[in-house]
Formats: sequence, C-alpha cells, structure tokens
Amino acid sequence: MSKRDLLVLCHPRCSTCKRALGWLDDHGIPYELRDIVRDNPSAEELAAWHRLSGLPIRRIFNTSGTLYREQGVRARLNAGMTDEECYGLLATSGMLVRRPLVVGDGFALVGFREREWEGRLL
Repeated sequence: MSKRDLLVLCHPRCSTCKRALGWLDDHGIPYELRDIVRDNPSAEELAAWHRLSGLPIRRIFNTSGTLYREQGVRARLNAGMTDEECYGLLATSGMLVRRPLVVGDGFALVGFREREWEGRLL
C-alpha cells in the first residue's frame, strides 16, 4: 500500500489518534496525515466515506466530544435528521467527526479498533 493509498484524518491532541498513528508506524504502513480540525472534511467527502464504512450514520459522530453535547446532536439525530443533514452538520467542524478516520481504496475505518485495523491493513 503506498502513501497515497491511505488517508488518515486525526486531531493532533487526540490520544486515540496518537495510539493509532503509532500502530501504523509500528507496522510500517505508510499514510498521508490530515488534520481533521484544520482541514475539515466536506459534506461530499463525509458522504462518500460513510458509504465506504458501512456503518450507521450515528457511528460517524464523535459522541464523546464537547461540541456534540453543546449542539444537542443526539436529540437532533433522535428527531430524525437525514443523512444529508448529518453530512452538512459534520462538515461544520472536524470535532464532530469520530476519529481517527482512515480512508483507503474501497474502505473507510472509523475509530481505532486494533482487531479491525489488523484485518483490513495487514
């Protein structure tokens, strides 16, 4: 897998992101790093990556973040937000997106679950 094949979106101060990057480095997996806060994903990118992940839209949100709570996102999701509305909201701040977010050729991994990463990346 070449460096261009794997995009990793992280927040530099996120401890989970640091562990995930360490895991990639330890396994010699090259990647392109993107700061999810400074270079927030667009709604179009998020829609494409959501489809690749195969996850429910709720799993794309960083539910432990302050911004998620401050904006009452859970209640908004429960009220019936469409996927398109979710992509628009997620695109307003990288802090709303669960991380790390890894995008490869035909797949997207959301969050760091080592067993899942081993199965996909090794």
